Amino acid sequence: MTSEESGKILQFLPFSSVISSSFWHKLTQMKIDVYALSDEPVDITGYYTNQSASSRLPACLNVDYSSFENHHASVVGRNGILCQGLLQNTNTFEAFKDINKQSAINKCGEQIWNDILTGAALLNPSLLTRFLLLTFADLKKYQFYYWFAFPTLVFPSKIILREEPKELDKMFTKEELHQLQQAYDQYKTTCGQSAFVVEKNPELGFKCHPLKELANLKDTTWVGFCDPSSLPTNPGWPLRNLLALITYHYKERLAGLSVLCWRDEVRDGQRRIGSSLLIEIKDVVYPTENENIPKCLGWEKNERGKLGARMVNLSNSMDPERLANSAVDLNLKLMKWRLLPELNLDVVQNTKCLLLGAGTLGCYVARTLMAWGVRHITFIDNGRVSYSNPVRQSLYTFKDCLNGGQAKAESAANSLREIFPGMISRGIDLRIPMPGHYVTDAEEVEKDVQLLADAINEHDVVFLLTDTRESRWLPSMLSAYLGKLVINAALGFDTYLVMRHGQREPWNPGQVQSEKSKGVMRGALVGRQLGCYFCNDVVAPGDSTKDRTLDQQCTVTRPGISLIASGLAVELMVSVLQHPEGGNASAEISTAAMTTVQQHQQEPDNKGISGSPLGVVPHSIRGFLHRHQQVLPATEAFYNCTACSPLVLKRYAEEGYAFLSEVFNNPDCLEQVSGLADLHKDIASIEDWDYPESEESND
Repeated sequence: MTSEESGKILQFLPFSSVISSSFWHKLTQMKIDVYALSDEPVDITGYYTNQSASSRLPACLNVDYSSFENHHASVVGRNGILCQGLLQNTNTFEAFKDINKQSAINKCGEQIWNDILTGAALLNPSLLTRFLLLTFADLKKYQFYYWFAFPTLVFPSKIILREEPKELDKMFTKEELHQLQQAYDQYKTTCGQSAFVVEKNPELGFKCHPLKELANLKDTTWVGFCDPSSLPTNPGWPLRNLLALITYHYKERLAGLSVLCWRDEVRDGQRRIGSSLLIEIKDVVYPTENENIPKCLGWEKNERGKLGARMVNLSNSMDPERLANSAVDLNLKLMKWRLLPELNLDVVQNTKCLLLGAGTLGCYVARTLMAWGVRHITFIDNGRVSYSNPVRQSLYTFKDCLNGGQAKAESAANSLREIFPGMISRGIDLRIPMPGHYVTDAEEVEKDVQLLADAINEHDVVFLLTDTRESRWLPSMLSAYLGKLVINAALGFDTYLVMRHGQREPWNPGQVQSEKSKGVMRGALVGRQLGCYFCNDVVAPGDSTKDRTLDQQCTVTRPGISLIASGLAVELMVSVLQHPEGGNASAEISTAAMTTVQQHQQEPDNKGISGSPLGVVPHSIRGFLHRHQQVLPATEAFYNCTACSPLVLKRYAEEGYAFLSEVFNNPDCLEQVSGLADLHKDIASIEDWDYPESEESND
């Protein structure tokens, strides 16, 4: 007798996957920040509902951003049924294609079968509804390849029905349906499992029990499950593994068993369970193969109706700013995968940087800061974009030169936001008051000084990138007074100097700050002992722009020098921030890069050398492009320095702008206050003294 003669074979509606775009956002984040190069399977969750009967929609299994989190009942709503899943994200597309699909799904099938054998699935029927998700995320193109599997055991191989499935509203009165609904609601409140047993007592009505009590119930019973299907004759995929469980544990009860496909929907504001199906099983057919573990199937078909992977391209549909925000840090986070797992990117990203000068150095420093993930950059400059600027200064274009030229600071800030909308950038049009430059409008200059002081105080790191030496004096002094980290970059024709100023605590009138340094200890200078840009000077800064030819007024350098110096300036800042002692990181005393390596081998406990994951944290870097050479000198803070000495800071703390006004108008003031004038007298008797010229000029 054929199966058609003996009864209809039960067929099941497979799951269809539904992936929220938030899932791909979360996967991107997890791949970059957590999984890195690991391609080991990880546990995730999904859910389906049993409330779509009237819509005739596919049986959908959903994953979203919360699939990576620990779920609880409120996450998926009243009718949501949680499913355990396994995510395997590969590192390459080739690895994605080469995964043995049958082996992968068989492992899931083995886990389901083991839960059946041990009885774990009787206690927790949700273990029967699992899924497997293979993915490859191309994070450069935002294309995601994926393939779902919903493992189901081919056991028994066929279910033969006594008759066509029937909807409940064609079998029971409204009162009976109401009683059944109340019984289910009471069960769900106390238990809430996705599979259950319905006891139908002629006198007591309906009552629902956990699945494990099936063997103890003698009255007319149904096995129920939350059904994601909306078809009038076909139950959903979860029933297959549920019947395998019942077949193994209650084989004698399977023939003649009634199955309730519970569909709980809301239609026109009214809750309805009448579309739920009741299926009566007549007989079963078992696999002919004698296997310990039944065969497993369940790979989802693609949009062409064939077994194969799918691809979703989110590059056009995702929010461009969100795409940019995640993409700009991609290179940095990839560094943590293999090379620098201890790299602290947050401390860099949260650093507020003030760039004094928006010229060649300022533009390249800003671009490199952005590449390191810095989000907060402020420019101070009083120049305007000229026709000679755009080819050397990367934040400007020809249109910025028109109509007299745009203000450099604001134009540079705008360019950063055009490059990456997530930047917090602003420009301040300000002329920095300088020693030896006579003040004509005292009130206006005092406002400029206060504006500069406020800007320095609001930022964490100050970059000195201005055109003249004397324009760096006031920000150097204010930064020392406020305890800020200062990075200085200066250029010659084929030489450059990049250095960090010694970072001390903000000035405190109550503390003793007038003692001279006691010298270098253990061959290294700690950060607070390091000198500033003016510590090697024995004369006060003066007006360097007076009586100069055009080539002396402009910074004449080999074109590549500014890029090298700018990159080193930012790298030096990042190295300092990564050091556990920050601005107080020690700087080894060396004269060449080779010496640095040798000292690192000889003194592994020197924190200045080994304390930062990025390597050496020097005091200064002097480069000579004509020899393609760098040296790393470290110099101690000069007690009579005109910018950072306690004598100058104390005078500023006591007199404020009155002291600065005297400095601006009287070139000799700083030498008197710092003690340089007395030093000159002491050395006046030395014959043939020759002051060496500085090897670098300024940008």
